[in-house]
Amino acid sequence: MNPVKPGETPRTPWIVGVSGASGTPYAASVLRALLDAGESVDLVVSRASRLTLLDETGISFRDAHWRDDLGEWLARGADGKPGTFEADLARVRYWNAGDLAAGPSSGSYRTKGMLIVPASTAAVAGVALGLSKDLLQRAASVTLKERRPLVVAVRETPLGGQTLRHLVTLDDLGAVVVPTSPAFYAGATHIQDLVDFVAGRVLDAAGVGHRLYRRWEGDLGGGSK
Repeated sequence: MNPVKPGETPRTPWIVGVSGASGTPYAASVLRALLDAGESVDLVVSRASRLTLLDETGISFRDAHWRDDLGEWLARGADGKPGTFEADLARVRYWNAGDLAAGPSSGSYRTKGMLIVPASTAAVAGVALGLSKDLLQRAASVTLKERRPLVVAVRETPLGGQTLRHLVTLDDLGAVVVPTSPAFYAGATHIQDLVDFVAGRVLDAAGVGHRLYRRWEGDLGGGSK
């Protein structure tokens, strides 16, 4: 870690791990909201997720050009329209998923916790079993052993018994499992609203403030207003 200069505060990021499950708009929404909230982010994009990102958005995520590619990704709406959003990437640090010597691989590296969004069944299994096959899984294992918040936004349907058992294991270890299941009481009128609801619930589980969806206040019919 670089030394803290006079007048500065230590950088303590949230780790965001993006696995190969379908649902890259969920990750984009979470990342934008974290940055909008003034949070720092350490980003880990798995090898499988690059294929998913290419398939769902047409964007090739390249190590040497990660900032440009991330900027293009975060600018897209859930409907695929480019230039929908703006995001300041100054507080983002990118780590290659194959770099097991990266900062997040050690418990002595300061973080606020980790969000895996979306989480594939392979990522769920790897974290539950402590395999540490790549930096995403290793960082999640470190997060658990250091008793930091871990939120796992699983994206699969239907869920098989093996995955359900792995999810119970993660819950027993202290992780919060958030199925990527949008709700409709918040008055969704666009696909982005449904994506933002799930992203908002991920951030709720992490204790990060946001304004991604209208919260339930006991007003029946409020979602249709």
